[in-house]
Formats: sequence, structure tokens, C-alpha cells
Amino acid sequence: MRVKITLRCTECKQRNYNTNKNKKNTPDRLELNKYCRFCRKHTLHSETK
Repeated sequence: MRVKITLRCTECKQRNYNTNKNKKNTPDRLELNKYCRFCRKHTLHSETK
């Protein structure tokens, strides 16, 4: 049930992180506050395909 996802910065739209999630536990899109090396600050990262 675990699938690979990519996290994208909502400010600069760069794809920064790869991770995986369990679709059964979290069916909606994942959003996390993570560090963006392009913006050089912590920003909201959302799940992309």
C-alpha cells in the first residue's frame, strides 16, 4: 500500500524531496513544512505525482 511521492515547494515550485506514504492511512495529499534549499528557508511542501 505504500507509494512513492515527491514533495514540491509551494513558493518556488521546485521538487525537493522524495518520500513514501501509506495510501490507506493518508488518502489525501500530504503537506509538510520542510526546508527548501532554493528559497533558503522553511516552506510548505505539497505532494505531487
